[in-house]
Amino acid sequence: MNRPDLPLILEPETLEPLLGNDNLLLVDLTKPATYTEFHIPGAVYLDYGQIVAMRKPTMGLLPETTVLENCFSSIGIDDSVHVVAYDDEGGGKAGRLLWTLETMGHNHFSLLNGGLHAWANEGHAMERTATIPNPKVFHARPSNTPVANAEYIQQHLGETGFALLDARSPDEYNGLKRYAEKAGHIPGAVNMDWLLALDQQRNLRLKPEADLQAILTELGINQSQQIVTYCHTHHRSSLTYIMLKSLGYQRVKGYPGSWSDWGNRPDTPIA
Repeated sequence: MNRPDLPLILEPETLEPLLGNDNLLLVDLTKPATYTEFHIPGAVYLDYGQIVAMRKPTMGLLPETTVLENCFSSIGIDDSVHVVAYDDEGGGKAGRLLWTLETMGHNHFSLLNGGLHAWANEGHAMERTATIPNPKVFHARPSNTPVANAEYIQQHLGETGFALLDARSPDEYNGLKRYAEKAGHIPGAVNMDWLLALDQQRNLRLKPEADLQAILTELGINQSQQIVTYCHTHHRSSLTYIMLKSLGYQRVKGYPGSWSDWGNRPDTPIA
């Protein structure tokens, strides 16, 4: 079978007839107990901790390339495979996997819209038997295009056409909640709590494109800008990254480490 050509945001009803395609790999990033109880037929399990690294106090960093190569190989990812990722929390973990794949040069992937919530609540097929992965050989081609670091951000702060989208809660953004040495946000960043992108009435799918675009327009975010998304560890903001890509935004980067990096550095300005 050829690798399917699927949209970035994949609906459950589009996925169901494709189950069993040899070149389609479903990756489940739910809680271990949830996967044991039920999951989408054929989905392999991936522990979120395998795709993030930490150097305390900074968390949510990109692991070494060889670590990711071994991880992706072990669950059956190579160039022939289209990855469909899902979780049970609105898409942050699944989005982080897709962003990480892109940093390693693999661009054939989709986010299951609504994740396990949409799949289960709308009556699609489920199974309990764990899927044993079929290992492949993943060859990384690391790319900095999807990645921003603190030095990159400091270099571009204040430039016209450079935008920062903070996906944390308003209290974190405003410095009322502090989870790092410093509180507040990166100067010039605008705040769009990642939960604002989710439609609570439609099983945690992304809201319709027009609604999302209206929020971004009101915040002054547009497609001509170079946009960097961040949260505290680039978990929540990974969904924001995928959301922007799905809306046609081409110039988007994610900031691994995010506020756990920026807010713990002695040399970073804050607002």
